[in-house]
Amino acid sequence: MVLEVIMDLYQPKIMQNIIDVGIANSDFNYVIRSGILMVVVSIIGLIGGVLCIKYSTTAAINASTDLRKDLYEKIQGFSGGNIDKFSSGKLITILTTDVSNVQMAIMMMLRTMVRSPLLFIGSIVMVFINSYQLSPVLLGVIPALVIALIIIGKKASMLFRKVQESLDKVNTTMQENLSGVRVVKAFVREEYEINKFGKVNEDLTKVNTAAVQSISILLPVIMLVVNLGIVVALWLGAINVNKGTIQVGQIIAFLNYLLQLLMALTMIAMIFIHIARSVPSVERIMNVLDTELEIMDSENAKKMDNFNGDVEFKDVSFSYNDDGEMVLKHISFKANRGEKIGIIGSTGSGKSTLVKLIPRLYDVDEGKILIDGMDIRDLTISSLRSAIGMATQKPLLFSGTIESNIKYGKEDAALKEMRRAAESACAMEFLSTFEQGFQYELTQMATNLSGGQKQRLAITRALVRKPKILILDDSTSALDARSEGIIQEALDKEFNDTTTFIIALKISSIIDAE
Repeated sequence: MVLEVIMDLYQPKIMQNIIDVGIANSDFNYVIRSGILMVVVSIIGLIGGVLCIKYSTTAAINASTDLRKDLYEKIQGFSGGNIDKFSSGKLITILTTDVSNVQMAIMMMLRTMVRSPLLFIGSIVMVFINSYQLSPVLLGVIPALVIALIIIGKKASMLFRKVQESLDKVNTTMQENLSGVRVVKAFVREEYEINKFGKVNEDLTKVNTAAVQSISILLPVIMLVVNLGIVVALWLGAINVNKGTIQVGQIIAFLNYLLQLLMALTMIAMIFIHIARSVPSVERIMNVLDTELEIMDSENAKKMDNFNGDVEFKDVSFSYNDDGEMVLKHISFKANRGEKIGIIGSTGSGKSTLVKLIPRLYDVDEGKILIDGMDIRDLTISSLRSAIGMATQKPLLFSGTIESNIKYGKEDAALKEMRRAAESACAMEFLSTFEQGFQYELTQMATNLSGGQKQRLAITRALVRKPKILILDDSTSALDARSEGIIQEALDKEFNDTTTFIIALKISSIIDAE
């Protein structure tokens, strides 16, 4: 990088000597030698520039890769409460667009943060050494350019922050629409969704246009100021040539240094542009990285390998927001090992909330939850959740094979274990119809399975780990009475020592519960 700058600063001096020494004295051998020297200097500068670009690009890509990894790991540690504070669209924007903005800023800074100031200062020094008579031009050019950079950069940073916020809304709208595309079509709401997306997209276009326009004026301003400087330099140069205090080659060298000054300021301007874009992105990234995890292992958390399965709620109260209404108020009960607890109630009564507290997806506000007589906050999160199997009404299955989805419950599950769990969940009935069996590929969101098939696979995933505590959150709502009966019978037979919590809207689903 330094070598490249030195070569750039040396070239105008060579050009000055060609004019004032070679051409002025008709010494064409000197012109040829100096021309060859200029080519060699240019090639050396080119090599230095290519190497600089290579290493700065590699460093920027590695930095963005590590940053994206840190963000993803941080998000994986989020509790339900942490996740509720960020929309999925915003998190996607942060992981993609914001990280890319930071990557570009890092690359530009590594490439030009050293080169540009060196070239800028070096050009000024060479001007004073070679043609100090023209140096007053710089006293007008430099302050004008610095003021323009500060004013425009400050305004652009504010606008690019709004761009990222608008992009969040676009991503959220697209994600919601794609996730619910079948509902949209079922209710013939395509036109409504198009208009809805059009509005947020138009808002993004407006604020993006304003941001780009605020930046686009920067380069023309730089060109205007520098061109005015060139005109003044030629005027002063002509006066000094007539006086005999300066030579033509010195004027040419000055103009070249002025252009290098322009190049340095242009690169600095580009840094300002990328900084203006990246500052809001950095703030948003740090907002995620600095988020305090609501649920973590306590300092003296114990790892439990063998649970009995006794669960006790002691005066538990909970709300989703610190200043919100309590969803659960002073709940107390005890479930002994092997008992089946049925939970039934109206929509919004807190049934699902209650069972989410057991694996610490959320933490209680008051009271405590005990497993085998120990406060779950005194256990390591991994050992606690490893003892719990959970299946929800709307199961999330990942793209990939059925086997990979079942092994989410137990990574080293053997085929025999998966088959047995699938039989207990009444899933073998449809799995046996697939030619690929457990290797059957699921599409994104498992759209190639029915609702009942998804629920049975989710139950299989929960059962394969042979949990000490099983949570079925309305997880048989899409099943017929026969399939539900088979699952109930399997639970009674195969998992009679498992403490089971069953949430249901139908009394028939919990008729056998204690």
